[in-house]
Amino acid sequence: MKAERMRAALALAGAGVLWLGVQGGPAVAAGESPGGVHLLLGGAFGSRPGELIDVDVRGLRAGAGQVTVTSPAFARPVRLAPYGDAGGRGFHARPAVAMRAAPGSYPLRVHAGGRVVAEDRVRVEAARRPSFTVSARREVRPGERLGLFFDDLFPGERGDAFTVTSPVLRSPVRLRHDAHGEDWHNPRMFTAPAVVKPGAGDGTYKVTLTGPGGRRIAERPLVVRAARPGDGDWTGRVRGPAFFRPSAHPEDARAAGHRVAAGGTVNVLWRDASPDPGEEESLTAASPAFERSVALRRDDSKAGDGDDPRYFGAARVRRALAPGSYPVTVVSHHGRVRRTGQLLVTSPAVTATVAPAAHGGPDRTTLVVAVVAAGTGVAVLAAGAVGLVLRRRTRPQAVKGAADPPS
Repeated sequence: MKAERMRAALALAGAGVLWLGVQGGPAVAAGESPGGVHLLLGGAFGSRPGELIDVDVRGLRAGAGQVTVTSPAFARPVRLAPYGDAGGRGFHARPAVAMRAAPGSYPLRVHAGGRVVAEDRVRVEAARRPSFTVSARREVRPGERLGLFFDDLFPGERGDAFTVTSPVLRSPVRLRHDAHGEDWHNPRMFTAPAVVKPGAGDGTYKVTLTGPGGRRIAERPLVVRAARPGDGDWTGRVRGPAFFRPSAHPEDARAAGHRVAAGGTVNVLWRDASPDPGEEESLTAASPAFERSVALRRDDSKAGDGDDPRYFGAARVRRALAPGSYPVTVVSHHGRVRRTGQLLVTSPAVTATVAPAAHGGPDRTTLVVAVVAAGTGVAVLAAGAVGLVLRRRTRPQAVKGAADPPS
């Protein structure tokens, strides 16, 4: 399907625009770059009637006069706007292919100062009837995320109040158009994420799309099936828990021997090559060393590419905690997997504090300033005196079940 191919190509482009059909042209204004005018077209290869073409002209200063783009594929000439930055040397617009444009290849020309400064071609495909898609595997798990897509780009279609309902969804889902997303080129692509109810039973459910006034537009089946023995995600392939400092990266995580001071923070890492799709939003790590259980969230960053799906979260270690080894447990796959690691907790870090004044108010004495002379190691002390006390933050060990002292 063209829509799926377009979405994949745009995702690879990174910026949401696939630049095609690059062609140079002669310079027309004084002070232009020697390279001349460059025309960049986004989405111009196989567009349907109503889709947008991204026209970007570079190499022209704002003083080049009115810049327009024309093509038999457009309903009328379109004026390009200059770049917003003061020193910009380009113009931009996103005209739509005319709804009545027939399939074929059409010339496209850019005009500036009364001359054609660049040209290329636009290929138009035939219009397609509206389509409703539920992006999912053949079978989905309870709690799994879905993608809902309604492609309404067809002559005569109107309105934007589209809603999806199903007994397997928690509530009705409103579809919206994202002009800044990967479907920018289709002004009538309406999308939304959805989540299958975590407690949904096995079965086939109807997913219904309705339009303005509750008019039923389309219906799709959705098969829900929980994991069973023998399925790859029944117990998955897990690794962890492991630990790393807040200033470090998941790649630095250690499954054993990680140390953290009482009152400090530690990141808990969990990996699973075959995660249960229904638990990706509910994974937690629990420990008697933590102030509270910590939610483990999926790492969707580029740094996680090429690695098994990984989840991590930051946990705060209790302040009033005796040094020692404490268990950290992660339960996944609906209780079928339970892994426990050991976290080493040390005494609180030694800190430097200024001693309070005897009367309990603010200490107004001059602070001691130590300046180490370069290469000599000689410390020069400024006038004044202050009590600088190094003390260890030590508190009695918390009684099990007792409330933690305030931070």
